Amino acid sequence: MSLLAELYDGGKTKLSSHEIAERRELPQPVVAKVLTIVSSLGLVDGTRGPGGGYWLRRPPGEISLLDIVEEFERQDARVMCPFGPNWCGKGEPCPMHDELLRIDEGWTRYLRETTLAVFQRGERSGARRRKTSGA
Repeated sequence: MSLLAELYDGGKTKLSSHEIAERRELPQPVVAKVLTIVSSLGLVDGTRGPGGGYWLRRPPGEISLLDIVEEFERQDARVMCPFGPNWCGKGEPCPMHDELLRIDEGWTRYLRETTLAVFQRGERSGARRRKTSGA
C-alpha cells in the first residue's frame, strides 16, 4: 500500500504483486494475499494480464492507516495487563493501567488520522492527517 501510494497517479501506473514484492523486499505470496484482501475492501483495483497490475482505488489522502490495519489486527483487543488476566478489571487497576490505555488510544488515533499521503513524494507532513471535525 505504501508503494502504491508513493507512485499514485490516479491509476495510470500499475504494479504487479511481483514488482511490489521485489521493490519492498517482501515474499511475493504474502504480497499477493495482502493485495487480494485490500482489493476486497475496495482500497485497490487490479487487472490481470499484460499491462495489468494494482493501483489505489482512491487518492492516498483518503485512505487512513486504520482502514488497512483494522482488517489485519483485532481492534477490539485492549492492551494486555502485564500483571496477568486476573488483575485489571477484577478490582484496582494495575500501576501501569492508565499509561497503557493512553498509549493504546494514542496509537489508534494516529492510525485513524494518518493517511497514505505520508508516503507520497513531495508531500508535507501536514498532508498526512485526515481532516477531522470536532476536538
